[in-house]
Amino acid sequence: MEPAKILKYFEGRREAAVSAIREIVEIESPSFNVERSLAVANWVEKAFRATGVDLQVERIAAERCGEHVIVRAFPGEDKPLLMLGHTDTVHPVGTIERNPIRFENDKFFGPGIFDMKANIILMIEALRFFEEHGLRPARPITIVLSCDEEVGSHTGRPIIEQEAENADHCLVLEPSANGRVKTGRKGTGMYTLRAKGIPAHAGLEPEKGASAVLEIARQIGRLNTFNENDLGTTVNVCTVAGGTTTNVIPESAECTVDVRFLTLDEGERVFEEIFGLKPFDERVTLEILGNMNRPPLERTNGVVHLYEKARDLAASFGYDLGETQVGGASDGNFVAALEVPVLDGLGVTGAGAHTLEEHILVSDIAKRATLVSLLLS
Repeated sequence: MEPAKILKYFEGRREAAVSAIREIVEIESPSFNVERSLAVANWVEKAFRATGVDLQVERIAAERCGEHVIVRAFPGEDKPLLMLGHTDTVHPVGTIERNPIRFENDKFFGPGIFDMKANIILMIEALRFFEEHGLRPARPITIVLSCDEEVGSHTGRPIIEQEAENADHCLVLEPSANGRVKTGRKGTGMYTLRAKGIPAHAGLEPEKGASAVLEIARQIGRLNTFNENDLGTTVNVCTVAGGTTTNVIPESAECTVDVRFLTLDEGERVFEEIFGLKPFDERVTLEILGNMNRPPLERTNGVVHLYEKARDLAASFGYDLGETQVGGASDGNFVAALEVPVLDGLGVTGAGAHTLEEHILVSDIAKRATLVSLLLS
């Protein structure tokens, strides 16, 4: 079907898509809220089945998180195309009262609407398009919607990697960056550094103590030297805690460390640097926890090829599609590490992810749905 006709179809579906987005956003589903995760999974399964597509839905329980949802549609002999998204958000229950669903000109507000519930509707709408027009996508489609993406995908990662092993390529419907898709994402590392010193009275005999707070302060300075800005590597201490009261040399202290890197080599370098830390004060002991959480999504030839195809398809109906590389990671990073080509950031244009100003642009819904459908074709 001609791209212009597909766009016209989705423009005719705009009201229905907006209504569906409203419904899924109203089901607030923060990470680690099992009840809300199950509620949104129920809604998603019902919505996919309502498309009329012959599909299978598998739900996998995740301890303390809820349920992951896997949808398999248009079965065939070819390797499937993998689509990724997530049902959890960063917003606690009740955020919808502070960022209520509303429209301000073209902006459609609501908690989790941009990251990334509106984009689950894009997947549903794309499947419906094929069913209503008696068409089939070029490949079987596997959709994985994880329920713990916002908190590290500790239970979702093995499921995603298992599905990626057999995938031809992967489309990630995470939010776009000012309308641009993401052809590179930094990898992430999450670490905790704990110091245990010797307590003492701060006034009577401070010399008998060994300050854990002082040790952590010194280690923060050392951690800062691990940055390599020219290589895109950042090492940032994000939280610090320590001590018990005002007149005691602190026995314990800790800090958390956020690491971002463009290449796996850099991630491994920082890992070794952190686990190689030694105490400045030999009376203090250090405990180091953590690891690389997500490998980088590197801009490989396969990624570039996917982007160029998407850019050309977008141009076929007058839609300008740019690209960018960002510091934030997604579940697409796990797939890229398996050398499967990934195109990320295919979600509806918007802004304000993780804030009370989170919104999408209504005018972009039909265009993005058209692009996704053309990619599936």
